[in-house]
Amino acid sequence: MQHRKVSDLMTRHVVSARYDAPFKEVARLLTENEIAALPVVDDGGRPVGVVSEADLLRKASDQPGIGGRVPLPPLEAWERAKAQGARAGELMSAPAVCARPDWNVVEAAQLMEVQRIKRLPVVDDTDRLLGIISRRDLLQIFLRKDDAIREEIEHDILQQTLGLGPSQVSVAVRGGRVELRGVIETRSLIPIVVRLCGAVDGVVGVADHLSFQVDDVGRTPLGA
Repeated sequence: MQHRKVSDLMTRHVVSARYDAPFKEVARLLTENEIAALPVVDDGGRPVGVVSEADLLRKASDQPGIGGRVPLPPLEAWERAKAQGARAGELMSAPAVCARPDWNVVEAAQLMEVQRIKRLPVVDDTDRLLGIISRRDLLQIFLRKDDAIREEIEHDILQQTLGLGPSQVSVAVRGGRVELRGVIETRSLIPIVVRLCGAVDGVVGVADHLSFQVDDVGRTPLGA
C-alpha cells in the first residue's frame, strides 16, 4: 500500500505575492483568482508567510463603526498590527508552514490538523515554492473509483502484505465503503485486516463480515 503524494495532488500554478506587495495588489490577486489565501515569497521565491482574506478583512474590522451599530470586540495587539499593515509582509501569518512534494496525504493532513491551517505551500530542498496543497486537494483521494480501491486492497493488502487469497476473503467496494467477507485462519488477524483496508486512500469505511477458524485471542479453537 502506498499513499498518494503531495506532488500528485498539489496545485502547481501558484498565485503568490512578493513580501513588499501593497495591500490593494494582494486584494486584487485574491479576488481575480478566486482564492482565499496565497503564499508570500521573498526575492528568492521562498515562502515566508501566507496572507488570507481574513488577514485583509481585519483592516475593515478596525475601522470606526457607524453610530447605533453593535461594536465588534476590540482587536488584540497582534490583530491590530495586521489591520494597520499596508503590505503583504505586514499582513501575512508567519512563518510559512510548508510541505514537501514527497510527503504522503496523511502527513500533509496531520500537519494541517496540528497547525489548524487550511493549506500548505509546497517547497523543494532549497525551500523554493513548487506548489500549494489545500484541504480540498486532499479530499480528491475520496474521488477514487471503487474498482481502483478494490484492486489495491485485493493485491497490495490481502495478497502482498497478508498472504490472503480471493478464496479466503472477498472484497466489495461501493461509494468508498469496503465490505469484507470470508473465513481467515485466526481471530487476531481480523482487526489487522480491517485497519490496513481502512488506511487505503479513498476508503470511507470498512464493514467487517469476517469469521475465523481459530480463536487465538482466547486460545480456544472454533466450535470447542
